[in-house]
Amino acid sequence: MWAAFRPLLEAGDAFPFGPGFDRATFELHWFSGHTAYVACDGDRIVGMYKMGANYPDFGSHVASATYAVALEAQGRGIGRALVEHSLASARAEGFAAMQFNYVVSTNAAAMALYTSVGFNIAGVLPQAFRHRELGLVDAYVLHRFLDEFQPCRR
Repeated sequence: MWAAFRPLLEAGDAFPFGPGFDRATFELHWFSGHTAYVACDGDRIVGMYKMGANYPDFGSHVASATYAVALEAQGRGIGRALVEHSLASARAEGFAAMQFNYVVSTNAAAMALYTSVGFNIAGVLPQAFRHRELGLVDAYVLHRFLDEFQPCRR
């Protein structure tokens, strides 16, 4: 998993982690408190995600997930398969909604995918990401309910 993830860090355009994010830190981040899943092409890991409660206790009904698709495997529908699998898993585990806390606004492929499966921008984090080429750009908080029918708001 680290071999697929590390080149994404070096690209510097989607994850907030810097040069100090080494393999040990990755393992701690990826495997602490969430369930991890992988997508394989033969014996090679080409994508992964982790999913679990966004927060404990009073926030535990909302899931959160982080996805990564290996650079050489992007554009093949792996990201969509991972997202759809995570939504089905979250429903099956009884979560009411899913929220992404930090999606870089300039990550056009991710934003197109997330909006196509029903996520909406719930908030904007102004200039929260230091893009290697574009400088400071916004990050988004995304949200969607998992049930087909939305709760009524009063």
